[in-house]
Amino acid sequence: MTFDRFYPIFDSADWIERLVPLGIKLVQLRIKDVPPNVVNAHIQRAKSVCARHDCTLIVNDYWQAAIDAGCDYIHLGQEDLDGADITAIRAAGLRLGISTHDKTELARAMALAPDYIALGPVYPTILKKMKWHEQGLAKLTTWRELIGETPLIAIGGMSIDRAAGAFDAGADVIAAVTDITLNESPEARVQAWLAATR
Repeated sequence: MTFDRFYPIFDSADWIERLVPLGIKLVQLRIKDVPPNVVNAHIQRAKSVCARHDCTLIVNDYWQAAIDAGCDYIHLGQEDLDGADITAIRAAGLRLGISTHDKTELARAMALAPDYIALGPVYPTILKKMKWHEQGLAKLTTWRELIGETPLIAIGGMSIDRAAGAFDAGADVIAAVTDITLNESPEARVQAWLAATR
């Protein structure tokens, strides 16, 4: 499949219901540390709005809930891979995106024939405490060479001003998180992102 070049990540269905109608075509629901019934409710709400707006929904981590809800796509971090049943995920027909930070993780990910590879943080990020320092644009170019035709997602500290550099370095898609959710006008920021990436 061909991805949209703009890939926002939100921590609730509230954000997805608010912003997907603006024209977002690829979005991730990334919820952490909530009970299963809450996860399921957010997935159903997000799935519903995405279906109405022809937007691809990618569920972070909760692969069983994504299977149960009939979702099309799952994103797994390296820690998530430890407990994930890849055979069950593939048997359910889910596509799979995987986070990577170094060549060992990349080799592990590529062995699973993922539908995309994410590299980050490209720039310093305030999203979460990470043992990984900024990867930089040069590493995007290295990853581009290593993964061939597999789509490459740049994530971490991304802003509209930095998008062109990431695309030039080899990224196919830019993921944005706090650049939108912490903006004083998330709607205007999404529209600016859409204009900058299409």
